[in-house]
Amino acid sequence: MSAGPALQLVERMLEGDRVALARLMTLVENRSPELPEVMARIHPRAGAAQVIGITGPPGAGKSTLTDRMTARLRAAGKRVGIVAVDPSSPFSGGAVLGDRIRMQAHFLDPGVFIRSLASRGSRGGVARATRDVIRLMAAFGMDAILVETVGVGQTELDVMRLADTTIVVLVPEAGDAVQVMKAGLLEIADVFLVNKADREGAERLHAELVQMLQLRPPSAWTVPVLLTQAATDRGTDELMDALAKRQAWLAADEGRAERERARREQELIDVLEEEVARRVHRNLEAGASDGRAGLIEKVRAGTMDPYTAALTILDDAAAVDRLTRR
Repeated sequence: MSAGPALQLVERMLEGDRVALARLMTLVENRSPELPEVMARIHPRAGAAQVIGITGPPGAGKSTLTDRMTARLRAAGKRVGIVAVDPSSPFSGGAVLGDRIRMQAHFLDPGVFIRSLASRGSRGGVARATRDVIRLMAAFGMDAILVETVGVGQTELDVMRLADTTIVVLVPEAGDAVQVMKAGLLEIADVFLVNKADREGAERLHAELVQMLQLRPPSAWTVPVLLTQAATDRGTDELMDALAKRQAWLAADEGRAERERARREQELIDVLEEEVARRVHRNLEAGASDGRAGLIEKVRAGTMDPYTAALTILDDAAAVDRLTRR
């Protein structure tokens, strides 16, 4: 796709064309060379949406919860984007769960846009693609964007850092609360949900989480621990109330501007890393190392370690220029 067609898609998307939005998301997933100019074009309109992350172990009821939340947000007149980060198919690289058939009640709603992203086994890549898809949805005019991840690994923690508010969904049979600490969930949660609360052990898990939250450093935001039954829609109203309080707290938080500055700085570093890696890979394949070709062959042959080779290249300005040029 040339630059012209890419920007034409952006203009169509900004005018409300859902097909153009979907095509731009595919461009994002594929990390197309046109991505930088697309993201630059939408930048002024890409920061207004409320981003809510939903994570937890498989089978915790995250998709059902997302469905219930979407219904409440739509009833309030809000346009909703849903980003479902799924495990990748080992054969096609695509998202195994597709567009989440469990959310089919909203599939034909013009005020809802659902997109699944395949993790493709790339820890950093899925976070960057998710960030860019969130920006596209915000530029499209979505008021709230729900980001649902399939598990609680490092990829999910990276993705959750993109959210304004992170909901961690647990179930009584998921194990004791010590596992929550091991998974790093205690640090990222803004709201804890004990879902399927009609099952044995729900009250115990609720009490353990409340106690463990006292171990966190003092914060102006008090993390609520709620009991829900998403399958029967119990507790959803209490969750929406907690999210409204969280949003009001964020709006008044004096530290938010500094966090946004740090987030933008980290995004710059991520983009630099991705772009440099892309150029180096392409130029190495094209044989652009010139005088350093012998050194690279030694690495390939195993006669030189990668660290020595990398530092030697970095100390040679001409070699760095050849490897990172467009």
